[in-house]
Amino acid sequence: MSTFDYVEIPPDTVRLQSSPASNPVRPFTKISTSLPSCSPIPAAAAAGSTTFSPTKSLSTLLLNTPFPASIPASACPRKSSTALLSTRDPLSIPITTVNFRRFVARVGPVFWLQDRVEEVLMWRCGWKYTGVWIASYAFLCYFPRMVLLVPHAILAAIMLYTYPTPSPSELISTKNSPAPIAPPPSEGSVDWQANLQAIQNLMGAFSDGYDVLSPLAPHLIHRSTHTSLVLTLTLLSFLFLLPVLPLIPLRLLFFVLGVSPFIWTHPVTQARILPLLRAAVNGGIVKGGNASATLTGVTTSKYAATKIKLRRWIDDDRLDDKHWGAEMREVELWENERWTPGPSSSSSFVTQDDLDAVGSGFDVGDGSGSALPGAGAGSWSKTNLRPADRAPWTRARDGWSGVGGEVSSNLTFSLAPGWAFVETEGWRSDALGSWVSTVCVSVSNSCSASGNGDPVSGADDNGWVYTNDVWADPRRIPLEAWKASGMTRRRRWVRRVYFDPALIESA
Repeated sequence: MSTFDYVEIPPDTVRLQSSPASNPVRPFTKISTSLPSCSPIPAAAAAGSTTFSPTKSLSTLLLNTPFPASIPASACPRKSSTALLSTRDPLSIPITTVNFRRFVARVGPVFWLQDRVEEVLMWRCGWKYTGVWIASYAFLCYFPRMVLLVPHAILAAIMLYTYPTPSPSELISTKNSPAPIAPPPSEGSVDWQANLQAIQNLMGAFSDGYDVLSPLAPHLIHRSTHTSLVLTLTLLSFLFLLPVLPLIPLRLLFFVLGVSPFIWTHPVTQARILPLLRAAVNGGIVKGGNASATLTGVTTSKYAATKIKLRRWIDDDRLDDKHWGAEMREVELWENERWTPGPSSSSSFVTQDDLDAVGSGFDVGDGSGSALPGAGAGSWSKTNLRPADRAPWTRARDGWSGVGGEVSSNLTFSLAPGWAFVETEGWRSDALGSWVSTVCVSVSNSCSASGNGDPVSGADDNGWVYTNDVWADPRRIPLEAWKASGMTRRRRWVRRVYFDPALIESA
């Protein structure tokens, strides 16, 4: 290199090389991550799996089910120093088969009682039927000692329900023994299948309830920083209620607590009052607009933003110390699907025009198949995407950069060295749909406000944004004109990543 005579170069400087000796840039690290939990296995993929026939022998099904090879023929994984019901018999596949067959055949009365309670609580048999039970409960609240007579009333009701019965003199004269009680339904019968269906749905409902309550458990078992606050509030409320207990009207309190579920589940409350309160809180009532269309239950941006903040608050509470002290960012993932109409989709398709005219609640689906009401209305699926369409899962916002790896189970992400996914949380759907306004500004001016003052842009309750056949004109609810030309939808998922210098050193 040549030097300049009029430039004085310090003696301790180091000249730069004209060409770098090596490339110091590290290659991106590929990390495999699971798919967002948005929908079950598509029908096409499930068709190839083994199907269960209710009439098939249950013992054969359980015995043919693959179990871990480490489980011996007889084991006791539950250790207890005392005799408990849960440890009465050792773990055994034959015992499990026999007990499950007996349970399915004999659990019918439990689900019969469950159905009757649901009919009363959800007003399924009319207001007169539920009103009688509310009046009976109010009578017990006013005369609480009458609760001691409830067992007698239940026994008398059972015996009166089975009336008439043959008298003892008739039994003696005919010398016939009383008719035996009907045996449990046989395996494969209609009643047996009904019990199996009820067990299936109860397991799903229990799992859903567990998933809802499980995020609250860390606050009660000292796995959260808010446990001390919850304990303090509990003790303060306990001390506050001690001197007030004699002044609380217990009859009125129990009456209000018992009737509150009936008020909450009343059809008028679900269809009118709750949407009205939601719209009032979110500022969704527009002066001069269609009130019924405004109160349809479509999630507004304020309500979606509140849900996102609450979800982020829960995720932040689960972060470890290494996450709090590290730099954090978000990565995006886009889910793409196409609509395929069914045989009678013309009469059962619900659009924004139908929603405005009827003013009823509308759920466009969550990506689990059929999303619109009505038989044969069609379904949303990634298998409906055309060869020239976007990939089912994409990384870029334009929707055309596909994701590598096996899409059916995992996705392969390329993260910069030192970056890793936050282990305490998963993928979160963008229920706000704020990216739609950005796309509309850069592509077109189609995302304007509708006539009733409610913006058509944004995402629905499940984060879906609906577009026409060419992935343009994004809207929260599909249009009537898209029935013939076709339509698509997109959903944005986000997940946080953090920087850990130790990952660079280990690499």
